[in-house]
Amino acid sequence: MSNRITTRRDFLKSTGKAGIAAGLSFSAFSSFASFPLVQTPFEQTPLPYAYNALEPTIDGQTMELHYSKHAASYAKSLKEAVAAENVKTTKLEDLLSQVSKYSDKLRNNAGGHYNHELFWKCMRPGNEAGKPTGKLLAAIEKDFNSFEAFKNQFGEAAKSRFGSGWAWLISGKDRKLHIISTPNQDNPLMDVAETKGFPLLGLDVWEHAYYLKYQNKRPEYISAWWNVVNWKFIEQRFAAL
Repeated sequence: MSNRITTRRDFLKSTGKAGIAAGLSFSAFSSFASFPLVQTPFEQTPLPYAYNALEPTIDGQTMELHYSKHAASYAKSLKEAVAAENVKTTKLEDLLSQVSKYSDKLRNNAGGHYNHELFWKCMRPGNEAGKPTGKLLAAIEKDFNSFEAFKNQFGEAAKSRFGSGWAWLISGKDRKLHIISTPNQDNPLMDVAETKGFPLLGLDVWEHAYYLKYQNKRPEYISAWWNVVNWKFIEQRFAAL
């Protein structure tokens, strides 16, 4: 996924279709994979900061192992599964939207690769607790009553995910924000997801994401993680819907 998020309006202008933009609605798209901002390559992209850039929230050793071993393995195994199962689509989001047609190996690695590619971009150096602004903040306050209530609900979803998985802030087809969690490497773009939607923010709660520093204290990891959330990036994703 490019660091530059393209809005639907910009995309339509660039393809000579700006005149029909007003006639398109959120429900007009058959799947969330249709949005132009959703373009995740099958290859692992460079980490957008140094391994130690998120310290003290996430230590450099954890980040290096997480990116260069765990996430790299998902990308490698995904390419192997794509070749073995004769997958025709070149868009990861399209693949996720029909992942039930394929093997568990492809499902797990397609999800693992997508989830991590998004996760890296959902964080930024600085370690200063912040919050979103503008329309995203307004939407959070509308759908969750307050930003603090949103954080508490998101934290509970992350803490209560049994075993390994992810917590998500998503935009649903009802145009409302929702908090969900998924097991293993599943995500809300998959056709097998219990609750489907467009992921705006994702938090990895697999133990390899935090165990070296926080050991079994997942709640401490979740609480500290808010200090490195890249709200500007999340705002861009939200604005593009």
